[in-house]
Amino acid sequence: MAKRNARVSVAGLAVPVRVWAQRFAFLGFVALSFALMLLSKAESSGIERMRLAIVDAVSPILFVLSQPVQAVGQAADSVENLFVVYEENRQLRDENARLVQWVQEARRLGVENATLRAQLEYVPDKRSQFVTARVVADTGGAFFHSLLINAGSRQFIRRGQAVIWQGGLIGRVAEVGERTSRVLLLTDINSRIPVVVESTGDRAIVRGDNSSRPVLQFLPGNSPISPGDRIVTSGHGGVYPPGLVVGAVAQASDTDITVQPFVDWSRLNQAVILDYGVDGILPAPEQVPVAPARRTLGTGQ
Repeated sequence: MAKRNARVSVAGLAVPVRVWAQRFAFLGFVALSFALMLLSKAESSGIERMRLAIVDAVSPILFVLSQPVQAVGQAADSVENLFVVYEENRQLRDENARLVQWVQEARRLGVENATLRAQLEYVPDKRSQFVTARVVADTGGAFFHSLLINAGSRQFIRRGQAVIWQGGLIGRVAEVGERTSRVLLLTDINSRIPVVVESTGDRAIVRGDNSSRPVLQFLPGNSPISPGDRIVTSGHGGVYPPGLVVGAVAQASDTDITVQPFVDWSRLNQAVILDYGVDGILPAPEQVPVAPARRTLGTGQ
C-alpha cells in the first residue's frame, strides 16, 4: 500500500513538471528564434567572422557528402544517355536503310529519265549563271517599289534579268547603269510574273499592287486553291527560271487571292541576279535616228 502511494505521488509530481518543461521549452525556442533573427540582422565584425568560420568549417563536410550524390546523379545520367543513344542508333539504322532504298530508286529513275530524254531528243534548259550584289538603297515609295544594287553593266547585268535572294524571287532588273542597277520588286504595280500553283499545277499571274501582298490573277475558277499553297515561277516567257518560290497563298476568297512573298523585305540586304541565257523582256533602249531636214520647194530654203 505504501509503494502504491509512493508511485501515485511520483506520477502526480511528474505531470506538472512535464507541463512546466513544455511551456518553458516553447518560450525558450521563441527566445532563441528572436535571438537568431537579431544576430542575422547584426552587422558586427565578430558575428561576421563567426559566421564565416562556421561556413568554412562546414563547407568541406558538405563537399565530401555531395560527392556520392553527384556520382549517383552522373551514373543515372550515363545510363539514361546510353538508352537514348541506343534508341537514336536504332532510328538512324532504319533511316539509313530507307535512304539506301531511295538512292537505288533514284539511280534507277535517273537511268530511265536519261534513256527517255535520249529517245525524245530532249534539249535541256540552259543552266543559269548568277551575280551577287549588295542592296545599297531602297528607292521605293508610295507609288513604286524598287531597290538599288551595286552591280551594273560592268558585271554583265542586263535589263529583265530575274533577281532572287535565299531561293525566293525579289523581282527583275528594270534599269542598268555602269556600276549600279535598279530592281523592280514583285510588289510593284508594274510587275507581272507568270507562276504556277505548286499543289494543283494551275497557271496564273502574280500582279503587284504596291502593297505587301500581290494579287494572284487569271487562275481557273475551279482551282482548289487554299491558304498556304506555294506559288512558284512557271518559266514561261523565258525570263524567270521555273521553280523559283514567289510566296504562299495568304488569303483566298471569291473576289481576291493574295500572295505572301517568300522574301522578308525588312532583312533584305543582298540580291542574286540570274542570267538565264536570254536578253530579257526589256531590250536595251534604242536611239531613234533623227530624220534629215527636208527642203521645201519654192521657198529657197
